[in-house]
Amino acid sequence: MSIQWFPGHMNAARKEAAKTMEVIDVIVEVLDARAPQASSNPLIEELRLPRQRPCLKVLNKADLADPAVTKAWLERFNQQAGVSAVALSCKSAGDAAKIPRLSQQLAPHRNSNVKPLRMLIMGVPNVGKSTLMNTLLKRRIARVGDEPAVTKVQQRHKLGDQMAIIDSPGLLWGTIKDPEVGLLLATINAVGHTVVDDETVAEFLAGKLLTRYPTRLTARYGFGVEGLTSARVVEAIARKRGCLLAGSGGALDRDKAARILLADYRDGTLGRASLEIPEAGEAAQSEPA
Repeated sequence: MSIQWFPGHMNAARKEAAKTMEVIDVIVEVLDARAPQASSNPLIEELRLPRQRPCLKVLNKADLADPAVTKAWLERFNQQAGVSAVALSCKSAGDAAKIPRLSQQLAPHRNSNVKPLRMLIMGVPNVGKSTLMNTLLKRRIARVGDEPAVTKVQQRHKLGDQMAIIDSPGLLWGTIKDPEVGLLLATINAVGHTVVDDETVAEFLAGKLLTRYPTRLTARYGFGVEGLTSARVVEAIARKRGCLLAGSGGALDRDKAARILLADYRDGTLGRASLEIPEAGEAAQSEPA
């Protein structure tokens, strides 16, 4: 299964980002800490490397991710040339305040009124770019939503006298050929729910949780998971939560159960759980309390 979800404004956003790359100093790439590799857009590398622009990778929503796994990702990213990485929550003013300082370290020559630091915020949809803008500027200038592709055009703002920050629309590549990547992006809500149905995404998520955090399912929904498949997990949630199709004589509403599981994961109700880990960090994955 490949995913094709590239709204018209994204193509325009890609062209605009390529032009903006000529006049900025640092890329601030916002990632989802629960799936940092899947939420890292290869188009950003294609755009920044020819211009030799350094990149600050911001692992946002770190409060929802497994801290041991996040540490392994930071180590991986910080080994890359021209890259610095930090894990935080863009909703926290204290966390967001770290970003200008870290960006400045990547472009120390841009530090005056004459040569202000120019930062471009990029990332796939729904990873928290607009939240970051609002938090940094201490006012609501960017619309925030739970659905991807909320921001449609670039927005430029001054951040003091010596810094400027540009927020760009969420940007995906045209065709996501790797099914795993597509489902990871769907799980963190980076692609529209009309592209992949909730039941398919929930079964994918259930499989990840069965492998890495099985006791979370038992603690939240009150059933044992031994011997269950991911599809059976969704069915068990439907039974426990009384999800029944109207007028069906008691048939389970798997779609409703799927939405319950996805919502519980996305808002952190199931605890801090990462969806992917760096290959060298397999040992870091555990069942934290």
